[in-house]
Amino acid sequence: MTAHLVTNIGELVTWDADRPILHDAAFVVEGGRVAWFGHRTDAPAADSSSDVGGAAVIPGFVDSHTHLVFAGDRSAEFEARMTGEPYAAGGIRTTVAATRAAPDEQLRANVARHLAEMRAQGTTTAEIKSGYGLTVLDEARSLAIAGEFTDETTFLGAHVVPEGSDIAAYVDLVTGPMLEKSAPYARWIDAFCEDGAFGEDEARTVLTAGIAAGLLPRIHANQLGHGPGVQLAVELGAAAADHCTYLSDADVDALAGSDTVAGLLPGVEFSTRQPYPDARRLLDAGVTVSLATDCNPGSSYTSSMPFCIAVAVRDMGMSPREALWAATRGGAQSLRRDDVGHLSVGARADHAVLSAPSFVHLAYRPGVPLVASVG
Repeated sequence: MTAHLVTNIGELVTWDADRPILHDAAFVVEGGRVAWFGHRTDAPAADSSSDVGGAAVIPGFVDSHTHLVFAGDRSAEFEARMTGEPYAAGGIRTTVAATRAAPDEQLRANVARHLAEMRAQGTTTAEIKSGYGLTVLDEARSLAIAGEFTDETTFLGAHVVPEGSDIAAYVDLVTGPMLEKSAPYARWIDAFCEDGAFGEDEARTVLTAGIAAGLLPRIHANQLGHGPGVQLAVELGAAAADHCTYLSDADVDALAGSDTVAGLLPGVEFSTRQPYPDARRLLDAGVTVSLATDCNPGSSYTSSMPFCIAVAVRDMGMSPREALWAATRGGAQSLRRDDVGHLSVGARADHAVLSAPSFVHLAYRPGVPLVASVG
């Protein structure tokens, strides 16, 4: 097995328990994994090497919440919101119609294009949800396409109730034929637990059925207002409760006493002008927090994790270090992965080289393309 040395690193973020951040550092890659890291002058011999010229190197971003299998455009909806119209979940149905009408090759090309955008900005692991098909055939094909690009696929048949459908009958469809056809292509089961989507009982029914089919639970929770989603996530042992915009003290306490990650999606609040989640409150309570883009054509059409870091630091009470951890290690924990989101020995050597001396520049220089290369 050949060894490759990445050296002359001005600042190396590993998130290793003993040496989370090093200066004047290097690391060795063997078989796609980190085999060694430490001070540059202590580096072992390697078969090849690359010199990053004093730049900062960080773990590749782990984007734990995206909706990339879609067709169509909702820029008119965004323009309307920016001129005073409130956000509501019903706009999802516009994307559902476009996605159903799109051929597989169009959906596949759209996923590839967005993942290329993400990788250019440092993202090396991404979760992808279905949820814009809402028929047995379209949900299964969405997940099959997503599975061509990532192992982190999520069945989100319970996104919204299709127009003209009865909610009870639709939940029966989601937990019956749709789940049966979709489960072979999915790792996760998700539900949008919110007014205008699925209530507590419906979301519990969907998630419980998914768990019985061998899928792992996560949930869209407490985005548009206070609700039962976070408590349901903790009750079911969900890996993540995503959004967490409106939280009671009981919600925060429940998250703090659980293994459920609070997934914060600042692109949503940027795009919808809702209040930002209070990350400081969660962190101070001991809650594990992740950051993700929620890349989708309606409420958060960004593929940029650096953008999300900058917003989290500016508007959500996070330090640059906390935000980077949430966008890397936190995202990995949201996906229950211990092989990504860090650069300790044994981890996948997914990393980004920055055109900057420190990771702090991700928030310090918002909007600037700081990712020089991705490995």
